[in-house]
Amino acid sequence: MSKKPKFIIGIDLGTTNSAISYIEHPGAVAGEGASGNEVKNFNIAQVTGPGVVEEKPLLPSFIYIASQVEFPAGALDLPWASGRGFCVGEFARKRGSESPNRLISSAKSWLCHAGVSREAKILPSAAGDDCQKFSPIEASAKYIEHIKDAWNYKMAAEDKDAEMSKQSIFITVPASFDAAARELTLKAAELAGLSNITLLEEPQAAFYSWINRAGDKWRRGVKEGEVVLVFDIGGGTTDFSLIYVGQKDGDLTLNRIAVGNHILLGGDNMDIALANLVRQKLESAGKKIDNWQFQGLWYSARAAKETLLADEKLDRVALTVLSKGKSVIGGAMKSEILRSEIEKIMLDGFFAPAASGDMPLKQTGLGITEISLPYASDPAITRHLAKFLKEHVNNENYTKKSGTTFIHPDAVLFNGGVMKSDVLQQRALEVINGWLKSEGANEVKKLESDNMDVAVARGAAYFGLAKAGRGIRIKGGTAASYYIGLETAMPAVPGMRAPIKALCAVPAKTEEGTRLQIPGREFGLRIGEKSEFKMFLSTTHKEEAPGTILDEWPEGELIEMTPLETALERKEGAADELVPVTIESYVTEIGTIEIWCVARDGKNRWKLEFNIRESE
Repeated sequence: MSKKPKFIIGIDLGTTNSAISYIEHPGAVAGEGASGNEVKNFNIAQVTGPGVVEEKPLLPSFIYIASQVEFPAGALDLPWASGRGFCVGEFARKRGSESPNRLISSAKSWLCHAGVSREAKILPSAAGDDCQKFSPIEASAKYIEHIKDAWNYKMAAEDKDAEMSKQSIFITVPASFDAAARELTLKAAELAGLSNITLLEEPQAAFYSWINRAGDKWRRGVKEGEVVLVFDIGGGTTDFSLIYVGQKDGDLTLNRIAVGNHILLGGDNMDIALANLVRQKLESAGKKIDNWQFQGLWYSARAAKETLLADEKLDRVALTVLSKGKSVIGGAMKSEILRSEIEKIMLDGFFAPAASGDMPLKQTGLGITEISLPYASDPAITRHLAKFLKEHVNNENYTKKSGTTFIHPDAVLFNGGVMKSDVLQQRALEVINGWLKSEGANEVKKLESDNMDVAVARGAAYFGLAKAGRGIRIKGGTAASYYIGLETAMPAVPGMRAPIKALCAVPAKTEEGTRLQIPGREFGLRIGEKSEFKMFLSTTHKEEAPGTILDEWPEGELIEMTPLETALERKEGAADELVPVTIESYVTEIGTIEIWCVARDGKNRWKLEFNIRESE
């Protein structure tokens, strides 16, 4: 960007709903940020009915692809686009519940599904040949593009410097997203016309939102030595993170010390359970629900759940299952979902009582299955939480007491649309406190959450402010030192491989966002042919400076990570197979190490990326 951005924008690219928040960039306007630390929500214009456009605080993450004769011309037009055969947002969700085979949903979950080609046009997965299809990346790009266009229409109509592409943008992803899913998220943003993107973990964004809401009083909510559990249940994933409250030079510090594995378990699973409940009701009354109707029922159950969770005064929501015949009205079946039924399904199934030593249950599946999302086999979020806390009990940042079998959180911050329910929050607290009581620990305290629908977007905007030096940063730092494997130069000997040395690329406790250079030394980079790149970690070698080379080491001191096999591109001007390069490393904000190999002319650069979250 040639000019300093006017705004910091936080985008929650959610599985079920997306949201935007923003704040003026410090120094971009007179008075060094005239609005201070005030984070604002942005209402997103979208089609809410044929020919109707309204602004809503959330953009439902759905795309509906209309048939050629379904709507009159202009019915899906937006102020900035006409002649579209699809729509994004509120009407897409509503219409999709009536014609589910033309609806794209859970694109974010597909984006992180390594079992499919995420660049193949596979969505909607149940669509026929008459329906346009999108890849998971393209679908994600459509959401971002809609957000960008809505912003530009409202904020940049008379000020081109306010265009979204010129702002500082932070998009959130699940903490458990692997390197490939994060890279694909960035690619989706590029397809939408945005390039100045920083990714941020959703649980951290939720915690940043809490800090922003609390203001200077956040230091009264947590104390030195405490561990905060961020308990985040979104539409498609369950995310856990642990944040340690430390102290440096008399000030409290925040350090993210652990994140959970990717758990494809969230609101989608709950919606299916509710839809199955309604199907059982209808079938008990002698009515048959086929698979097509069940898809529509699934989306209707989602809307009913969100309505009930959003309004505590309601005790039931009616829903309709449409017929596939010509007489749609005459063939429609009506039912309802009661609040008590939702709470029973949630409490007995997804928040079932569990012991601290319980592990998620595994189910034996059929040898051949449909290509679909790899949902968690055990729906009990409580058992997944028990596993997460047990796995991190030996974390070096946690002072483990005698007899402790799991890490004891001192505070919990709930986030995600599902967790708006007081009943579910109370059950989660009961389970956690039961575990703590069994090991003689104090009860966990609940941190008051911000508006959970927009908290992640608000936290992302605040994070941008913190990066600009105007807020509190959550630090993490690497828990280990990381080394690149170097092949030793030696004559070829039959049956003997050249020994491997280890080059320190990232010392332990290197903070996220840090760039390191290894000056004064060149190495040979093999390009144009398939090669293996080895990475090692060590929790004992913590003091080495970047560039330190280990010729040998005792067994067990260096642990080999999953190697990266790839053929690096032969770029212009690189004629030889072995190119002299210098090494630079970058610890990203989202748990990866980028190793940059830089040619002598500085123009050719090759990137290797390793996911260190999988190893810490």
